[in-house]
Amino acid sequence: MIERITLARTLPAVFAGCEKDAPVCFSELWLHDVELTRGQRYLIHAESGTGKSSLCSFIYGNRRDYHGRILFDGRDTRLLDIAGWCALRRRSLALLPQEMRLFPELTVMENIMLKNSLTDFRSEHEIAQMLDELEIGAKASSKAAILSIGQQQRVAIVRALCQPFDFLLLDEPVSHLDSRNNAAAAAMIEREAAAQGAAIVATSVGNHLALTDYTLIKL
Repeated sequence: MIERITLARTLPAVFAGCEKDAPVCFSELWLHDVELTRGQRYLIHAESGTGKSSLCSFIYGNRRDYHGRILFDGRDTRLLDIAGWCALRRRSLALLPQEMRLFPELTVMENIMLKNSLTDFRSEHEIAQMLDELEIGAKASSKAAILSIGQQQRVAIVRALCQPFDFLLLDEPVSHLDSRNNAAAAAMIEREAAAQGAAIVATSVGNHLALTDYTLIKL
């Protein structure tokens, strides 16, 4: 279990040497000590190119091209080996990447069950109910390639929730959703996070996830 994530004067390597320039000098996160706590809600508002996707990748361990430190309960994540990262990604860290990363040749249910087979977290019936809740239950047997971008985004949301987690990282989770689908997705995400006592860390450049109570961080 991860109770807190600390960003200790973290800075993407690409920004090194530009500390006195925008966007770094206006950020409330880069080059600061910021603590993210389990059970809380965080909305990271960022302009394009300021490092929001990089932030998610840094925390999830996909990338290490940053200065400073990222700590899980005080432990530097650079000390984690592959087995450690794999364990955390199965039980503590969930990620919805901006590009969604669905397999286009697989059906909606196949895409989700591929993730669920690694965690054995939900029944197929539960997944079907979640798809119905987001109004894409009828697409369960359709290949991901033929779905609209908004439909793909909802599939990716359900897939991200098919595991236990202490921190749920959402990179622009509703960028392609209208207000009604945004509200439905937000309600599901908040319900599932609350059930696990987990934190939500969502990024956005404009269309925010409709969280009810959150800390705003400007990146």
